[in-house]
Amino acid sequence: MVSILVPYGTGEGQTARVADRIASALTDRGHDATTIDTDDLPSDLSVDDFDAVCIGASIHMGKHQSSVREFVDDNRDALAARPTAFFQLSMSSAVDDEERRAEAAGYVDEFLEETDFHPDRIGLFGGALRYSKYGFVKRLLMKRIARDATGDTDTSRDYEYTDWHEVEAFAADFAAFLEQRLGVAPPEAAGGGERNKAGSDENGGDGDLIE
Repeated sequence: MVSILVPYGTGEGQTARVADRIASALTDRGHDATTIDTDDLPSDLSVDDFDAVCIGASIHMGKHQSSVREFVDDNRDALAARPTAFFQLSMSSAVDDEERRAEAAGYVDEFLEETDFHPDRIGLFGGALRYSKYGFVKRLLMKRIARDATGDTDTSRDYEYTDWHEVEAFAADFAAFLEQRLGVAPPEAAGGGERNKAGSDENGGDGDLIE
């Protein structure tokens, strides 16, 4: 069994939901996964207590959460010493457009260059539009962004773009990689047992402000 930390930054909660799904997939594989919001890190948290780390963030107006950046900066040496993964949610990954998907990849490249972080696996997923959770000004801004990206401008409803099959495939790929790197045989499936969780509520919120 491998212990895996899944720290994440989130706005309205979609990144938290993705982190939970990844942790659940890792737990179902027989490992011990712990999710935690980087905005609420325990003072005694140590990356050295985990065998691997899978970090998540979303794009907000072209930027990742500052708490995620700080987590990577503060733990650069520990991250370099173990298997790592990074996943990002953005509007640019929600559409089948090469230019926008390249834009999403560019956000990741910029983040990794600025933080000198070198994850072994990278996942890019669509996020969500939670018009019901935005204030008036933010709702207008997101409607304008959505008009050019997805066309989903009906502010009376919310939209989710995350492909959960892609999320689970990403988790399985990372699990297989770290098992090979650490020389750990894949344990028996745990049958969907409970995993550890810290730093967020059980449901992880409803959605994220993506770009």
